[in-house]
Amino acid sequence: MTTPARATPGRAAIEERVVSKLSAPGAGLRDEILAGPRDAAAHRRWYDGLPCLHEVEVGPPPEPAKGAPSPARVVAWNVERGRDLPTLARVLAAQSPALVLLSELDAGMARSGNVHTARGLAAALGMGFAYGVEFVELGLGDPQERETHAGEENEHGLHGGAILATAPLERPAVVRLEADGAWFDGARGERRVGGRIAVVATLRLGGAPVTVAAVHLESHSEVDERRVQIVALLDALERYAPGRPTLVAGDLNSFSLGISEASDRERLRALLGEDPERFRHPVPHETLFAAAAERGFAWETCNEMRAATQRVAAEDASSRGGMKIDWFLARGLRCSEARVLEAAHPQTGRALSDHEPLAVTCRL
Repeated sequence: MTTPARATPGRAAIEERVVSKLSAPGAGLRDEILAGPRDAAAHRRWYDGLPCLHEVEVGPPPEPAKGAPSPARVVAWNVERGRDLPTLARVLAAQSPALVLLSELDAGMARSGNVHTARGLAAALGMGFAYGVEFVELGLGDPQERETHAGEENEHGLHGGAILATAPLERPAVVRLEADGAWFDGARGERRVGGRIAVVATLRLGGAPVTVAAVHLESHSEVDERRVQIVALLDALERYAPGRPTLVAGDLNSFSLGISEASDRERLRALLGEDPERFRHPVPHETLFAAAAERGFAWETCNEMRAATQRVAAEDASSRGGMKIDWFLARGLRCSEARVLEAAHPQTGRALSDHEPLAVTCRL
């Protein structure tokens, strides 16, 4: 087997092995991993040895255009597993997007019906897709999911991100931002092999090549850890295509605090007293934005500023929360008509995800 590229602190690995179907580990192998050692060395062995963590699955659009139009409507969304594909597809289709950048997509997980959510959404929207695995899930999910789906089995146990497009995706890849195995031992509430990623591709926008990336930064992180991850990603994109116009979008988990501060109620109360708007406007508190600006990326025109992107479920209803954690970052592109949409079922109002979709119009 080809030796996989390795993500190291501050330098992301770029995986470009394209397949038409991921090499998903069977239930027996996942059980073997669960029963074995939980240390970092064991995680590294499995991380290096599981082929699906070093592949990108690609499905072409059913009727490929020569390229995407310029301007093009773009949607980014953390779909939180992708449980209700028909309704997710309707929300996306209402924007008539040429490009969709997605995170938290299951493939063969009981909690989402054991379907390949990226493939299903692409088919429903008449798009092609590129899908990369963030984690091989060793169980049914978080504690609530384990309770809800007790007795069920995962078919493949994959969870990741995707790019969907009406036009062909050139040179698809997965940028692996970490490989430290922080989710492997179960201390964070579930056991997984892998780490945070971005799915990357080249899209022809108005005939010109543009790099696009769907990213998901770590949720259990400190502010500086998120900066390290975004720097690793943007540096990897520069290696991928130096100087090219680039659009990055996804869940940056930019809640303006480190996870240690967020869990300290007294500290949190004091920080909110100093800046009550920090959740809706985290830019001054998140060093990742300054790092992005140093690399030529902007965000003011491609996001609805101070509009939260969190959705909170309450029984059968839902409402918008208070945090702005999802973003577009753009370089060499003109952006307009930025909106935060609603991740609510059009009829019932229940939450389709714990994140709102973002939409923007991009042109060269």
